[in-house]
This record gives sequence, structure tokens and C-alpha cells, in this order.
Amino acid sequence: MKTITENIQQLLSEIPETVTLVAAAKTRTPEEVAEAIEAGVSIIGENYVQEAEAVFNALGHRAQYHFIGHLQRNKVKKAVEVFNLIETVDSIRLALEISKRCGQIEKDMPVLIEINSGREPQKFGVFPEEAESLIRQISELPNIRVSGLMTMGPFTDDADTVRPYFTETKRCFDQLMTLDLPGVAMDILSMGMSGSYKTAIEEGATHVRIGTKIFGVRQSCSL
Repeated sequence: MKTITENIQQLLSEIPETVTLVAAAKTRTPEEVAEAIEAGVSIIGENYVQEAEAVFNALGHRAQYHFIGHLQRNKVKKAVEVFNLIETVDSIRLALEISKRCGQIEKDMPVLIEINSGREPQKFGVFPEEAESLIRQISELPNIRVSGLMTMGPFTDDADTVRPYFTETKRCFDQLMTLDLPGVAMDILSMGMSGSYKTAIEEGATHVRIGTKIFGVRQSCSL
């Protein structure tokens, strides 16, 4: 079995320099995350605020932290203290809470809009056709700025199955970029996980969120 360091070195050798590797660290210990950082990862993705806080308290600013799970509004106060970017904004109510809490600590928070590209009712995120309206509303708020889009896509390793959802999100990304909305930067397109990151890169991802191929399988980790 390869080490975390060996897995990261292999991934970094495969991923284009224009694509950023986000280490999805759900359930991982601060020691495991520290090894990932030492191996060259600069962004740690966390699904849970409490887990992220423990890692942050142990490792501090050795890396940036992205929130990549579903963020409940009652967790926003702590989340904005820990994270450098929140990837999963899908409602104006959540955006308003982020704006409010960031204002209290004089912090500007970049966020991504989560796109439900598969239009799956059990998943979070806005449908592609709803993204522009939400972004226009968020662009008027203080202390929060839209920096791009993210999508989960279906949980499958089959490239033919997942590709259309990445294509749809990239089409939405490109369309929003042409609007040149004030205070909105379409710089980040976060899509693809351990089983689908190669397809996501082919379809234009700038960031890929990889867990299992870095840390190995643990519990029911799906990233």
C-alpha cells in the first residue's frame, strides 16, 4: 500500500499545473493532513466544521481550508473563522448568514455556487438555470464574493455517465463569465473526485477534490 506522500506525488505528476489539487480530508487525523501538506498539497477540503476546527487548531495556517460539505446556517459563525473559501453555497439565506458573520469579524469570504448539475432531488445545489439569479443577489451583499462554481455530479466512476454533468456545469460557468457581473469572478470551477477527476479535468475543472486516492478508503468516505 502506498503512503499518503506517494499518492500525492503520483497525483501531482498526473494533474496539469493549471489544475489545483484539493485534499478531501473527511475523517482524517491532523497527522494525516500534515503529511499531505508536507507532500505538496496547499488546500485541505473539509466536510464538517468541527473536524476542520480540530485540524486547524493543530496545523494552523500551513494550508488553506475549503469547506466542501453541506453548510448549515447554525455552523456559519465558526466556519467563517476557519475557512478560506466555502465551496457549497446554494441559497440566499446561507449567503446572507455568511455575509453577516464575516462582517462581524471584518473578513471577506470567497464562495463557490454549488450546482446540482444532475438535477437530483436528494442533492444540494441550485439547478444550472438558477445560478445567475442567485449570483446576482449575492453580488449585492458585503463581505462575500462569488469566485466560481462547484458540482458534485453523480456518484459513479464511469466517465460516460458523469461527463455530461461536468459539461453542463462548464457551460454554465462559461455563460456566467460572459456576464462580467460586478464583484463576481469566475476563476474557480471545482469538480471531480477520486473516481472522476480525470474526466473533470478534461471538461475544464480548475480544482479537483480527491480523498480516497490520497488517504485510502476509510469508513464510508466517498470522495
